[in-house]
Amino acid sequence: MKATAITTDEVVTDNYYIFDLSEDVERTAVFYPNRFGITLAGDLYTPADIDEYGSYPALVIGAPYGGVKEQGPGVYANELAQRGFIVLTFDPSYNGESGGEPRHISSPEVFSEDFSAGVDFLGRLPYVDRERIGALGICGSGGFALSAAAMDSRIKAVATASMYDISMNNSLTGEERARLLDMFSQMRWTDVDNGAPAVERMYPAEAPYPEMPEGVEGLNLEWYTFYALARGWHPNAGGAFTATSQLAFMNYPLLSHISEISPRPILFIVGENAHSVAYSETAYENASEPKELYVVPDAIHIDLYDRTDLIPFDKIEDFFKSAFGM
Repeated sequence: MKATAITTDEVVTDNYYIFDLSEDVERTAVFYPNRFGITLAGDLYTPADIDEYGSYPALVIGAPYGGVKEQGPGVYANELAQRGFIVLTFDPSYNGESGGEPRHISSPEVFSEDFSAGVDFLGRLPYVDRERIGALGICGSGGFALSAAAMDSRIKAVATASMYDISMNNSLTGEERARLLDMFSQMRWTDVDNGAPAVERMYPAEAPYPEMPEGVEGLNLEWYTFYALARGWHPNAGGAFTATSQLAFMNYPLLSHISEISPRPILFIVGENAHSVAYSETAYENASEPKELYVVPDAIHIDLYDRTDLIPFDKIEDFFKSAFGM
């Protein structure tokens, strides 16, 4: 698929990967469209000794909600490419180095489509087996990967790590839903009056904080530990979307059709001490067989973003190779 240059308000990220690339892996910047005509910026990871006349299994990997390809997705891709997979990571539409205006929109439909667009791209590579393409979503992308698989049967298996269901509709009472709808609806007046959608960056843009800022508490302590400090900081991961983006999620439950992914398998990976474990447990209960909930001892939510000593790569490799009949 022909690469197309794009221009965004994000910075070029060649020097901002949060991990070191293995000498056994090659990484190539790629650009390709989704069905909305948005050009996605991705990284293609291949084994350094790839046989371009061969036939390889492939994975498309999505970032945590608000994250970018140079963070967690690259950590996973770097390892899985060493294990014989062709791996595509990408910045979600409207974010990072991908195209789309206005910037920093979040969309359940478009973000789910971004996974299918990744399948499109991978399936056109001559050395990728179209019948052995899977998806892996980290955090919020776990919900988008499941949503994509429910409507795209080309995705033969799905794994999630620290999955979040951003739509959260199943956990809202009618009163809570009405209150949120009214709040976000009123925000649209603000956007109209200002002539642009409101968005406020959470994490530093120029460099990571040298230490945790004062006043950060609650769940923000965990997010800041990764996104605001040297561990996971990236200039394109500001941690915020346009405020009125949330309205779309109110009418687009991501996991309504999760049971229809069967007979394709699903692997839910969660940290034993993750604050988000209930999302994976609920999705696991609603999914049909074959399915598995795999608990990583002593891990919290963000540990499955980048902790290569905790991320169960053997399990992930075995899951996809088994699903692909390898």
